[in-house]
Amino acid sequence: MLTLLIILGITIGLFVWGKFTPDIVALMSMLSLFLFGILDLPETLSGFSNPTVIMIASLFIIGEGLSQTGWTALAGQKFVKWAGKSVPKLLVLVTLGSGILSGFVSNTGTVATLLPVTVSAAYKMGTLPSKLLMPVAFGSNTGGLLTLTGTPPNIIASNALVENGFESFSFFEFALIGLPLLLISILYFRFIGYKLLPKNTSENQPINIDSEMHQWIENYSIDENIYRLRVRSMSPLLNTTIGEWDFDNKHNVSIIRLRRRFPNLVKGVKPYVEFPTPDTILQYHDIITVKGKTEDVDNLILKFKLNLIPFKNNNDDLKDEFINQEVGMAEMIVTPKSLFLGHNIPMGLYLEQAGIQLLAASRNNKPLKDKNVAVKAGDAFIIRGTWERIEHLKSVYKNLVISGSPESMAKDVNKLTFKSYISLAMLLLMIVLLVFKIVPGAIAAMISAGVILLTGCVPMAKAYKGISWISVVMIAAMIPMGIALQKTGVAELAANSLVTNLGSIHPIVLLGGIFLLTTGFSQAINNSATAVLMAPIAILAATSLNISPEPFMIVVAISASTAFLTPVGTTTNAMVMAAGDYKFMDYVKVGTPLLLLFFILSLILVPMIWPF
Repeated sequence: MLTLLIILGITIGLFVWGKFTPDIVALMSMLSLFLFGILDLPETLSGFSNPTVIMIASLFIIGEGLSQTGWTALAGQKFVKWAGKSVPKLLVLVTLGSGILSGFVSNTGTVATLLPVTVSAAYKMGTLPSKLLMPVAFGSNTGGLLTLTGTPPNIIASNALVENGFESFSFFEFALIGLPLLLISILYFRFIGYKLLPKNTSENQPINIDSEMHQWIENYSIDENIYRLRVRSMSPLLNTTIGEWDFDNKHNVSIIRLRRRFPNLVKGVKPYVEFPTPDTILQYHDIITVKGKTEDVDNLILKFKLNLIPFKNNNDDLKDEFINQEVGMAEMIVTPKSLFLGHNIPMGLYLEQAGIQLLAASRNNKPLKDKNVAVKAGDAFIIRGTWERIEHLKSVYKNLVISGSPESMAKDVNKLTFKSYISLAMLLLMIVLLVFKIVPGAIAAMISAGVILLTGCVPMAKAYKGISWISVVMIAAMIPMGIALQKTGVAELAANSLVTNLGSIHPIVLLGGIFLLTTGFSQAINNSATAVLMAPIAILAATSLNISPEPFMIVVAISASTAFLTPVGTTTNAMVMAAGDYKFMDYVKVGTPLLLLFFILSLILVPMIWPF
């Protein structure tokens, strides 16, 4: 028992110290339990086959599906649009929005989505990000309490009940306490928290596609010499290939994109040809996007009997034309050692080997208007390609600089596609399977995640990146600690101590003690690790008093998600720290009143909803 307590103390100390990542700390703890003979091999590795771990990994993929296909970006931008010019209204919306989103998407994914639009809206409304970002982080932490899958502690608490012979919580049962807590959070930030939030200036503005597009139009004039033309019934282009006409050389015009007016998915005719090749066949009513000088495009219209389709709005129309979930744009700068130096490259040309299209160029901060550009060191280009191609371009050509983060920008695309509705349908399918208990939770999540992967909503490479492996490995490696606590009698000793000192007074006093102990851990270590540690203690404390363990497990889930006092308690708190330029004491100042409100409300409502 003493050895286990030493290992536990060192583990918690390492979590607080932060020198090593949480997964490494958890793995060292797990290994120590085996080496000191506390657990045997099956017990030591039991966490990696635990349904909780499998379900959480699957949920990351489902959340990534919603993010990659535009739902989270669309939701975030809608919140900002609805706020209009009202800062208090925006504060309420981002807190409410982050709460609702995090009920179905990971807390980290929610904050990652809302962070850029919130920062952008803050500057537009004349306020500072520091007045809005902490509510987003705390709102996402609270919103995880709306559903069973909203945050890992909910799943851990529910599975702990099942493992001890009790019935699990239903999918929306957490909302009975989650909704009141989210409402309290919104009211707190609207009337009290906003006054406590600091006014910190920050120059770290995240990349936003709309603002980037505006800058590109201004710096590169990419809106110039871009036209959309429709292939009419009498056009000689009908049923011919692009290569037959040699548009670049004979007509000085590049075909950038092609939209089918009459797609036929059954016959393999897709709605868009993002990067037309010489073998691409032109069909009736196709809309082709071309780049070329006005006089050359006019000659093309006359010669091939085409219709001109004007752009309605340069910024929005160009974004819709060139950017979606699969295809994006970025800024590329050529260094003195680049292989591109000296090459004469026409704008609008698709470089198949590199997988990119050159849309516009700038030299010495001045747009280059020529059709062909002789590349020099320092030249900057606006490039277009699949997000993967842009992301990997730096590894293909080492002497190029890609500005910004293509992967982050890809998640800022709010245009919905067929795959968007597949991702949403899979989320709803998982909810139905869980609500009606058709299959176990881990299987329901795996089915939905599997369909999202098989349908290409999330490419396999991005699916692996979308899973927070640090969290998954940490939870799997910490589960054996919970087994060790029960096996050695430490959990029973802790539970008996709580019962003797607090339970003898009243179950509510015991409930309060568990809340304070759990929230104390959560300020320093991951909420999942906290829930794993406290779940067996809470259940033993309840069963020793012959009362229902449900209210205690609900309190464990709530208090494990109340890391409001430090920036290290949750990833979401850390994510907004730099963007809001928050200091450690800012969290203490703003989080303490909210934590007190959660404590009081939980002790009042939990026993009423889940009687002892």
